[in-house]
Amino acid sequence: MSRQKALLAVCFCAGVLGGLGNSLLGWLLGHWGLTALAGISFTPELTAAWLYPRLVWGGLWGLLYFLFIGHPRSRQGWIRKGLWLSLLPSAVQLLLIFPGRPDAGYFGLGLGPLMPALVLLLNAFWGICLGLFTRLLWGRG
Repeated sequence: MSRQKALLAVCFCAGVLGGLGNSLLGWLLGHWGLTALAGISFTPELTAAWLYPRLVWGGLWGLLYFLFIGHPRSRQGWIRKGLWLSLLPSAVQLLLIFPGRPDAGYFGLGLGPLMPALVLLLNAFWGICLGLFTRLLWGRG
């Protein structure tokens, strides 16, 4: 396997791990009642049906991360680049997915006034995990 393909696989795996971290953080915030305290209707159940799509999408977004770090000279600022990339899934969630749900509306404001902030927070956590795990899995190579 070439080094580029190996890095692409690492980006996917790091995206899956980021999706796991994102999902667990979201579940914990809902489980502890912090989302309800903030006026957000978001209390997911930690089930395979809820978790698996988030892992797959995390991995697919992680493939896009490869464009940021694929060239050897661009392999610095891993976490910062993950944070920048996290804005894309946030925009998709807020502008494309939520408006398609009758209860959510644009920016998910139907779920609570702080829902956009929660989406940005959870995706930022995904971006941090993505950058961190890509760097850890790739090593110095």
